[in-house]
Amino acid sequence: MGQAHDEKLILWFDEIGIEDVPLVGGKNASLGEMYQHLTGKGVAVPHGFAITAYAYRYLLKEAGIEDEIRQVLSDLDTEDMANLAERGEKCRNIIRHAPFPDALRDAIIESYKKMEAEYGENCDVAVRSSATAEDLPDASFAGQQETYLNIHGYDNIIENCRKCFASLFTNRAISYRKHQGFGQFDVYLSITVQKMVRSDSASSGVMFSIDTESGFEDACFITGAWGLGENVVQGAVNPDEYYVYKPKLKEGKRPIVGKKVGSKAIKMVYDNDTATEEPVKNIDTTEAERNAYVINDDEILQLAKWACIIEDHYGKGMDIEWAKDGDGKEVGTGELFIVQARPETVHSQANKGVMETYKLLERGTVLSEGLAVGTKIGQGVAHCIEDVKDIGTFKKGEVLVTDMTDPDWEPIMKIAGAIVTNRGGRTCHAAIISRELGIPCVIGTGDATDNISTGQEVTASSAEGETGYVYEGLLKYEIETTDLANMPATKTKIMMNLAIPEKAFTECQIPNDGVGLAREEFIINSHIGLHPLALYNYEELKASNDPEKQEIVKHIDEKTAAYSDKRQFFIDKVAEGVGRIAAGFYPNDVIVRLSDFKSNEYANLVGGTLYEPEEENPMIGWRGASRYYDPKYRPAFELECQGLLKARNDMGLDNIKLMVPFCRTPEEGKKVIEVMKDCGLVQGENGLELYVMCEIPSNVICADAFADIFDGFSIGSNDLTQLTYGLDRDSGIVTGIADERHDAVKEMIKMVIKTAKRRGRKIGICGQGPSDFPDFATFLVEQGIDSMSLIPDTAVKTRLAVHEKEKEMGIAPE
Repeated sequence: MGQAHDEKLILWFDEIGIEDVPLVGGKNASLGEMYQHLTGKGVAVPHGFAITAYAYRYLLKEAGIEDEIRQVLSDLDTEDMANLAERGEKCRNIIRHAPFPDALRDAIIESYKKMEAEYGENCDVAVRSSATAEDLPDASFAGQQETYLNIHGYDNIIENCRKCFASLFTNRAISYRKHQGFGQFDVYLSITVQKMVRSDSASSGVMFSIDTESGFEDACFITGAWGLGENVVQGAVNPDEYYVYKPKLKEGKRPIVGKKVGSKAIKMVYDNDTATEEPVKNIDTTEAERNAYVINDDEILQLAKWACIIEDHYGKGMDIEWAKDGDGKEVGTGELFIVQARPETVHSQANKGVMETYKLLERGTVLSEGLAVGTKIGQGVAHCIEDVKDIGTFKKGEVLVTDMTDPDWEPIMKIAGAIVTNRGGRTCHAAIISRELGIPCVIGTGDATDNISTGQEVTASSAEGETGYVYEGLLKYEIETTDLANMPATKTKIMMNLAIPEKAFTECQIPNDGVGLAREEFIINSHIGLHPLALYNYEELKASNDPEKQEIVKHIDEKTAAYSDKRQFFIDKVAEGVGRIAAGFYPNDVIVRLSDFKSNEYANLVGGTLYEPEEENPMIGWRGASRYYDPKYRPAFELECQGLLKARNDMGLDNIKLMVPFCRTPEEGKKVIEVMKDCGLVQGENGLELYVMCEIPSNVICADAFADIFDGFSIGSNDLTQLTYGLDRDSGIVTGIADERHDAVKEMIKMVIKTAKRRGRKIGICGQGPSDFPDFATFLVEQGIDSMSLIPDTAVKTRLAVHEKEKEMGIAPE
């Protein structure tokens, strides 16, 4: 670039690239890189310029203040909060009150005038810090310095640039540099001056080109809230969340495998009142805004496409900020923009060859719950802190409980046993820093500071899926370490049983051959919680004056506020839940068992009592196949089929296979297949295979007839044991009489495996037996079973046992 480039006070985005980090800092270098190379690929980046690190050094030199700052920092102790605060304030005051060189002032104003020529007189800009050590692959430096929004006018630009330069010495930035091993003068400050995107009248957020919790590289994770993006970054709001499966997106499909409405209680907007000091303010959102998604499906997919383009360009996982430019009618263009991108700094540095699994060994009273960040467990004495000025009282190993964090909290976050906040989403400050530090974190609880007291012993668990819990007491837990590097291959497919979509991106990283049993019941119970017939008949219920029905309508309205079409809510949530599991394990088979609630379980869903009979023994009553073709339930089953069709066709997840449970006769099987066909789920079309659960003695005895109509069998050993021996598995009195390993069940299993092999049909097992009993697993290998589906906890040890058995039999793969 030459000396002239290196000694410029101002450089425009089209003059800089990623190689210019030492000159313009990480933020500016990345913006320049994208502006130059990615706008031609459709990624929209607002124009702007960089005030260079050379300009910062020029300020120090011309003002003669560097030696004074060095003197202030000569006895710095970042572990002493009072010492840190005093020295930080002194350094900032030195820079704020230093004379601003005329040449630098003139260069900044001249550049702003060019922005006015492009965007209009007195145009609004963001003034952001861009440190020369910022956005490195192993240290984010995110938010260490300041950002100022909605800035316009020459004097305001200069004043905010002065404040930006001073923010190189915020307490948090001083502490972070020390923690990361940087000298206080190893890092210089550049400033970004960029045209504002009018997200104050629309929405904005943060997205990652990988899954933030699991490191799963094939998913894009997007968060969003109303207004300017600072609230999402800082964790002041609980944002919407969206997941997109990238490989199918690149094939032109619409694989949105997760959508969740956040509470979004406030939004940051412009405050152009000259009587107020700050140019932005927070206001409460309306009920309609809180209940709505901030972007539509097309916009979700557009952002995910851009994340893929940015990730492909940089060749690594990326942390990206986006914003929407107004509504396109009264304000702005209504278009989406990328306003920042930096390398993801946690999973890119992780050891992929080893898996650590944290497991609670006991349970306690739940004090608070929110979103789980990471997959660890931490514990200690709780310390509730309302204001950052009180962080000096915090002791190493305590559990930090607060409303939300920003970079000023980092000096104590790095010594915390765990972190718990009232507010924030998965891309907020507390989440990013806790991941980087490897500290368990539960965010967005809403009530932690009310329910947890300083001095109380607590355990914070992020190891139980999407939801994080704070328990009373110091609970026992263990850490299992699994070496994934040398897992042996087996002839018998080792698959997994999975019910919780939020765990799919983590558990797919355990060596596996797919999912042998994906249960829909968790999705319907937890993600939907409403009886499908109540949704199907919503308009009829709404028109009724019956108080019971009105109460049901109220619950439906609360749960489905983002949907005007209540049936579509059910369809989408089935598609997203099943789709997320299928995405995690693609291209391996994911065998989805159709909904298998019993009537008493369906009755527990909101509205269920209107549609469910009271049965003496629901275990062998109206369940499984017998519901699907019954006119009383068929409309609900059709909604389920539409969700599954959406996951397979619209999302492109053709690894989804479907399995019919509790199918008593081949005639029932034919009826179910016909209903599915009417819904567009046609056996053999687009690779669709249909299986039947083998869990009733008739499935074994009539296996040949079932083989005529189904592509394979999956043995449900729990129900097969129950029905072979006449046991009620819910009765503690008789459960000990027999289990899967007893002769009658084993004979049943031998018979059906033999028939399946003779007929050329696939056969596996998805019952609990092989997970619980290694000797039962080896028995299945001896019988020649094609696959075993296990709970994830036992997948590795069972694989090893199966490999040893196959070696003994001489059938192990080379």
